[in-house]
Amino acid sequence: MTGEEFADATPNAGSLIQSLRDIGYSCETALADIIDNSITAGARNIDVLSNATADEPAVGVLDDGSGMTKAELIEAMRPGSSSPLADRASHDLGRFGLGLKSASFSQAKRLTVVTRKEGVTVGATWDLDLVAQTNRWEIQLHHDVSEIPWADRIGDQGTLVLWRSLDRLSGGITGDHARRAQHINRAMAAAERHIRLVFHRFMSEDRPPLAVRLNGRHLEPLDPFGTTFPSHQSERPDRLNLQHGDVVFQSFTLPHHKSINRAEWEDLGGPEGHLRSQGFYVYRGRRLIIAGSWLGLARQTELTKLCRIRVDIPNTMDADWKIDVKKASAQLPPAVRERMRVLVERLSLTSRRTYQKRGQRLVDEEYLPVWQRIQKDGAIIYRPDTAHPVFADFSARLPSELQDEFANLIGLLGSTIPVASLHADFAGQAEEVKADEAEDPAITQLAQAMIPRLIDQGTDPDRIPDILQQIDPFRSSWSRAEMIIDDILRSFDDE
Repeated sequence: MTGEEFADATPNAGSLIQSLRDIGYSCETALADIIDNSITAGARNIDVLSNATADEPAVGVLDDGSGMTKAELIEAMRPGSSSPLADRASHDLGRFGLGLKSASFSQAKRLTVVTRKEGVTVGATWDLDLVAQTNRWEIQLHHDVSEIPWADRIGDQGTLVLWRSLDRLSGGITGDHARRAQHINRAMAAAERHIRLVFHRFMSEDRPPLAVRLNGRHLEPLDPFGTTFPSHQSERPDRLNLQHGDVVFQSFTLPHHKSINRAEWEDLGGPEGHLRSQGFYVYRGRRLIIAGSWLGLARQTELTKLCRIRVDIPNTMDADWKIDVKKASAQLPPAVRERMRVLVERLSLTSRRTYQKRGQRLVDEEYLPVWQRIQKDGAIIYRPDTAHPVFADFSARLPSELQDEFANLIGLLGSTIPVASLHADFAGQAEEVKADEAEDPAITQLAQAMIPRLIDQGTDPDRIPDILQQIDPFRSSWSRAEMIIDDILRSFDDE
């Protein structure tokens, strides 16, 4: 067209490549992005390597995938090497063609890739300091890779991604080598759990399973749904057909913490605990991209902390879910919001039942609860039951002028429950909140008050130990309480 003028707007290499460093990766999300490429290349073994104590610290990801030719390597090193609009194989975990570069640059100024395919080995390096000097989109090619760390560990085929000049990963620490190493090792330790969680389905479902090692140590998959525990609950998958693919939902309820050992429970909950890890787990091609969020459909509560909903989407729905470059966040499409809301409501009821079932019997009159649970003006109040045998019997032995004062003291206990402190403790680690241990005289006094009342109600004496075993403090001190209860019951037999 005549009269129009055009000008060259090629991006400034030094400026744009620096901008790629600030997309928002952490060490763990950056490593996960590199592992994505290994899985897409068909790797069955992946080694995450680090040397934090060397004069020049390095981090590497080594795989036994298909490897690349020289032309394929050059293309892979190109920022934006593929379009997010292009059709992809269903197992392709990439999207923008930026992951390798942006993830690596977020942690280091030098990215080297060494790859072997059909017996030919070639390497290439992006050096951000060199790009800043030349302002040119140029990579250095390597045909001799003998001096590159860990390159000698590549097998018949495979790829090594190597980070050096770790200015970001080292926290900018330069002079103090010990402190720098500590900072890098801490980041790698945090990345370990992330890798176990993000790729757990590849590590457990594939045959043969994907093997991931960190400095030679095999990593076990971390299943957030607890399906390896017999006491977990799961519902049938639910499928929603949409224009760009199917969304598959499956609801799970974790086992109660008392049904698995403490180490497994804490590993399942992670550093932030189970309260923060409830909710939706969204997978793109079986790769986890969202871990533990209700996505605005519910609040995180103590009674729903066992809820998990697995959501599987194909990579054909990236635009619908607005998957970001890091593959660490997404947005809920309007078409699936209502279906997910129904799932949340249904699963939360299951979780509440699982979490509450151990205390459910205490509302049964047969179990003579010390505390009453009362709903009043929309609030839930816990109040000591002054009619309980242990209180009533003691009050009856008091002089009449002290009985009202005793009732006032019991009422005072109920009105001074530290509700705010309990909220804070339950929001952190609810399983750590425990009742104080009762002494033998207190257990004896409670048993002496309750056993006669149960017998007067016509309860079979043989059932009384089973009934009392369900109630604290008998339950929490059963080895001592059982002998006390047996002695009291024998005294009734003697009569």
